[in-house]
Parts: sequence; structure tokens; C-alpha cells
Amino acid sequence: MAESRVWHPFTQHALEPSVPEIVLTEGAYLHKADGFRILDAISSWWVVTHGHRHPRIMKAIETTASSLDQIIFAGFTHEPAERLAEALIG
Repeated sequence: MAESRVWHPFTQHALEPSVPEIVLTEGAYLHKADGFRILDAISSWWVVTHGHRHPRIMKAIETTASSLDQIIFAGFTHEPAERLAEALIG
């Protein structure tokens, strides 16, 4: 990849000639364009503990995104948030 203009947290830009470009994620792995696989041993900062593109999670995202994408909570709510709150605090 050419020199990135993106600021990457926790990366020593002056010491790294370039950062790897990831073109695919699958399960516990990150894939580069050349086919090289990298084990994502930190779950992309702990946000993909069930693996990248987990089928059940992807289906839930697809189902929700077909009717909602993002709603500000300042004075608004939606049914998935209400279900989650009920499940958490009963």
C-alpha cells in the first residue's frame, strides 16, 4: 500500500514504512491483498470477540439495517433499543 494519510492510533508512523492494508476479515483473521493472513489476536480492540463477520451477527445487522440505520437517542428511541434495555434490566 502507498503511504497512508490516515492517522492510525498506537502506530509509530515515523518508524513504520507503511501499515498493512486489510481487504477481508473472516473469523479470527485479517487478510491482506496478497493473500497473507494475520491472526487478529486482540479481536480488533475487543469489539469482535465472536469473530469477524460472524453469520448470526451479520444477519442481525442486515435485518435491523433494512429498517433502521442510526437514530439519535436525544428524544427518540426504537424497538431494538427497548428490547435490549428490557433484557438487561428486566
